Amino acid sequence: MLLKYLHPFLQRQQLDYRIVVVEQAWNHVFNKGRIMNIAFDEVLKMEKYDCFIYHDVDLIPESDLNLYTCGSQPRHLSPAIDQMRYVLMYKRLVGGVLALSRTHNVQVNGYSNLYWGWGAEDDDMSSRIFDAGMLIKRPPNHIGRYKMMSHKKREAAHNRMDLLVKWRRWRNDGLNTLKGLNYSILFTKEERLYTNITVDIGLPHLSNTLKGHENIAAIRWNWV
Repeated sequence: MLLKYLHPFLQRQQLDYRIVVVEQAWNHVFNKGRIMNIAFDEVLKMEKYDCFIYHDVDLIPESDLNLYTCGSQPRHLSPAIDQMRYVLMYKRLVGGVLALSRTHNVQVNGYSNLYWGWGAEDDDMSSRIFDAGMLIKRPPNHIGRYKMMSHKKREAAHNRMDLLVKWRRWRNDGLNTLKGLNYSILFTKEERLYTNITVDIGLPHLSNTLKGHENIAAIRWNWV
């Protein structure tokens, strides 16, 4: 559904782009940070892209004026979502659609790998951005508008607040610890409209295991 809207959207902006859908295999506990970090690492093996757009699969942009490009600072492109009354819920929010350059990704050490289940991984990213000396830029609300498609809600991570208060570990939790994780790329397939990467991200420690999570695909837009 999302690709139906985003291909014409990106073409109208006359962008040189590549869509990569990164899907977590099996019905295991969801970990957005690991998916994003693995995706960043794998995509750079394809080509040295300079701009990465981390995109939730349930958000559809409403305005062509919302440019899917990177800038000198990280850009939160989705400040106004219909289910949130088109209002930015809090100033440090970066969830939904986030544009980071390749340099930004390295500066913040990617996402945390520790959040199993839904919640707080985006707030952790926000803290990384500010602590790395950067700012969060946004389009005005009348441009950064999105419709949220209906979807099954994921179970929240029970330890997310404990992890979030210890966010200062970020220099030792992220891209630079990816190689030590127990994950494997199951396959990479070039589809007609996108590249699909399916990954087994491993399992959390037994004490952190949550059950009942659905599979989810993380979409990234990449272009030079």
